[in-house]
Amino acid sequence: MTEPDTGGASVTPRMIAISSGKGGVGKSSVTANIAVAMAEAGLRVGVVDADVYGPSIPGMLGIASDRKPQMAPNGKMAPSQAHGVKVVSMAMLTDDDKPAILRGPMVGKYLNMFVKQVEWGVLDLLLLDLPPGTGDIQLTLAQAFPLSGAVVVTTPQDVSLKIARRGLRMMEQVNVPILGIVENMSGFTCPSCGTVSHIFHDGGGEQIARELGVAFLGKV
Repeated sequence: MTEPDTGGASVTPRMIAISSGKGGVGKSSVTANIAVAMAEAGLRVGVVDADVYGPSIPGMLGIASDRKPQMAPNGKMAPSQAHGVKVVSMAMLTDDDKPAILRGPMVGKYLNMFVKQVEWGVLDLLLLDLPPGTGDIQLTLAQAFPLSGAVVVTTPQDVSLKIARRGLRMMEQVNVPILGIVENMSGFTCPSCGTVSHIFHDGGGEQIARELGVAFLGKV
């Protein structure tokens, strides 16, 4: 998986999309934790916060909201870095209270810039934190870049599982391999007694992975 040393020149890493069929399932927090865990394991990791309308990765990794991107000597954007992970996000280009009002073609332009016009250096892995749903952004990324696979994040509720199924099928239709399903918010651990309460449901992510014939990567 590790690329050869190219003296700092950019190379194409494995690109993995982290997706979800609906919002509010904790996809970005799963992305941030996967990125940091892989960096701690010795991999060179980058994250593209592809949710241009609701970017949250910088905040989750503790990157200051007023930290604007710098330019590398070759004219490309220099990514921010935290916990050993390189990051680029729309949050770095706009103020906290200023919405990104973009039409479809402009979204594609920014995503292309985030992947191709950033001085990533040598990476083993580039994670793409997708926005929720099955719209233009997901299709743009799937068709424009050589994705190695996708991880689908869901919560145990029936409605979330049904929508996750649609998101998974969309990735399959654009020929992106499904690496597996992660079930987030699988339970609440009482801080006093340690008892785990399954507030939303129990085992839904594992069940849908089994039904669809994909790997169940675990629950959080």
